Amino acid sequence: MSSAPASADQFPVRVLGGPTALFEYGGLRFLTDPTFDSPGDYASPGATLTKTAPSTAAPGDLGPIDVVLLSHDEHPDNLDNAGRALLADVPLTLTTPAGGQRLGEKAKGLADWETIELNRPGGGTVTVTGVPAIHGPGTREEVESVLGQVVGFVLTGEGLPTVYVSGDNASLGAVKEVSERFAPVDTAILFAGAPRFPILFDGELIVLDSTQAVEATQVLSARRVVPVHCDSWAHFTEGHDELEAAFTSAGLTDRLDPDWVRHTSAASRR
Repeated sequence: MSSAPASADQFPVRVLGGPTALFEYGGLRFLTDPTFDSPGDYASPGATLTKTAPSTAAPGDLGPIDVVLLSHDEHPDNLDNAGRALLADVPLTLTTPAGGQRLGEKAKGLADWETIELNRPGGGTVTVTGVPAIHGPGTREEVESVLGQVVGFVLTGEGLPTVYVSGDNASLGAVKEVSERFAPVDTAILFAGAPRFPILFDGELIVLDSTQAVEATQVLSARRVVPVHCDSWAHFTEGHDELEAAFTSAGLTDRLDPDWVRHTSAASRR
């Protein structure tokens, strides 16, 4: 398997725990699903979610954020109390159409394939496209009636790599739709962790597991993968070890972001 080309590594992605990652792209600073609360139990519709580990940074340590890419606002493992407070200081939050209505004037909802152009500091624009995501098994209508809307994102721009942020998506069908329009993807920030609840969908996956993350990588022809949403919460049934093992088994270890792999190795030694 060939190594990832340089275009996949033009920018670092700093993984902060859970679904939260920080990166600079086109001169703009993006943050995914902000979660910074302390470990403990948090009420969620239909369940109590237990956070097991703190984030690796506090909001005040991050510096200015230009855009939050929020896959959905209804669950505390994607937007917690500290994350909501942070949104007040961010000029723009992109999220689901329903979430955009709930979160106020600084938020904009993106429907499937809807785009927004963001001005780059040095001139030019970054295009953010809302892409399909389904937070569980079954049809979109069946899943959204239980767990609500979710949105993924694709970032593009002249001279910039193509970036896919999956959000809390369990559907490889949705990944294929993204691939048909945007593959090959330079960097895929894939939400994984194989979360399950016995009371939801008979315990079936509500976000990708490690094997499906490999499949998504192949479908997207992704040159670099940064897994997130695979630690710090008790309902995530797979983590770093399972992800690395799945990519190794598939011969795709070179697709995993080297910084993520180093973090994985350091965490396993602790």
